[in-house]
Amino acid sequence: MNSVPVGKTVLGYAASLAMAFSVAVGSIAIAPPANAQGPASVADLSEKLIGAVVNISTSQKVKQRRPNLKAPEGSPFQDFFNELFPDKQQEGPSTRQSLGSGFVIDPSGIIVTNNHVIADADEVTANFSDGTKLTAEVIGKDTKTDIAILKVKSEKPLPFVKIGDSNKARVGDWVLAIGNPFGFGRTVTIGIVSAIGRDINSGPYDNYIQTDASINKGNSGGPLFNMDGEVIGINTAIISPSGGSIGLGFAIPTSLASHVIEQLEQFGETRRGWLGVQIQTVTEEIGETLGLDTPRGALVGDVSPSGPAENAGIKSGDVILKFDGKDIAEMRDLPKVVADTPVDKEVPVVILRKGKEETITVKVGRLEDSDKEVASSEQPAQEDEAPADTDKVLGLTLREITPEDRASGDLGEDVKGVLIVEVEPGSYAADKGIEPGEVLVEVGQEPVATPGDVVARIDALKKDGRKSALLMLSTQSGDLRFEVLRIEE
Repeated sequence: MNSVPVGKTVLGYAASLAMAFSVAVGSIAIAPPANAQGPASVADLSEKLIGAVVNISTSQKVKQRRPNLKAPEGSPFQDFFNELFPDKQQEGPSTRQSLGSGFVIDPSGIIVTNNHVIADADEVTANFSDGTKLTAEVIGKDTKTDIAILKVKSEKPLPFVKIGDSNKARVGDWVLAIGNPFGFGRTVTIGIVSAIGRDINSGPYDNYIQTDASINKGNSGGPLFNMDGEVIGINTAIISPSGGSIGLGFAIPTSLASHVIEQLEQFGETRRGWLGVQIQTVTEEIGETLGLDTPRGALVGDVSPSGPAENAGIKSGDVILKFDGKDIAEMRDLPKVVADTPVDKEVPVVILRKGKEETITVKVGRLEDSDKEVASSEQPAQEDEAPADTDKVLGLTLREITPEDRASGDLGEDVKGVLIVEVEPGSYAADKGIEPGEVLVEVGQEPVATPGDVVARIDALKKDGRKSALLMLSTQSGDLRFEVLRIEE
């Protein structure tokens, strides 16, 4: 095979191929797309936008302790040490500074940035491209989405940028980032949208835009623009083993941020919708046991007492398929949809219950910081010995809950079901992480109160041709979760 020369010769070789192809197909000439190599220049766009992007500098006063060092008794250097290091430990204020980015969204002086940029700061300053420095006031912040809103006072209207619709962004679209990486202000980088809807496990509402536009420390809080000069994301995080950009940058999409920004600007806090359920992923195994053709929706575990879901009639074991007309394709879709729903709004919720779809109307509550949204990771305590009156099924040694169990205080009064006192090593149950001390509440969406109930439910599932059984389990404190076990022959 002949090698292709590099440099200018490559261009000539490619041009000759294009000419030959054009001749071969007659009058049909196929030209490459105009932007195949990217936009010719983003100079005009950058010049237009850069004035609205600010460098955020913060300072925080922290206490500094000095060590109490003394020379050994009789040392010729004792006077020297006593002068430098007095007996009493000294404490004094020290100033810690940090840098980030932000952008003006209103000429009156409203600035958007990341919460982690200004967290715990005593002073916040917005530095503009023309050299202007204005003291900023924090008027609202949200830790769950890492968004903060600042306010500065200016004698003249400030340059600002428009917030666009990130839902229109497509993978492969060109994007522009402007920020303050490593203290180098007004730095412009360009790249593409690498992915949409990324979950990087940083919070309950992860839905990031991934970009290869260079983002580094100090870019946090800066804008990600589309080629129309609209903000479609807030640059927030990078993944990098070295601390520098490797093309894995993440921005909060405006589809999520816009609602938060409006509430912080108006109320100084967020007012999110609340359903009052703990939810779990519908896996293929769980979906099969529930009769779903494909895994979808959010499986309801615990239901908060007197919460919106319980008041509407939603129960543990229901699968939420739609909320207010929006499909719930996977578990993590539900918290985001509910959070964006206005408080006190009555919405239709489509659930799957025992193989049948039902529609229930729910009045959305308000999420408080203490409200639970996700399944608990609390692990149950283990029993030292199994009582004699037990039955064994599916690798689980079971017995009824006794008054002594409740009197000991280890088991909540509201917990009902069959106590698991032993799990067979190497069994399917052990592989699923089921542990002694947990309580088996339901088998195949039917409640059980005795080991005999469990055996009967397993036999009924076998007769129905089921290969797996859906179990509802409870910790001793009452937190619920679901697991699927294969029915062993």
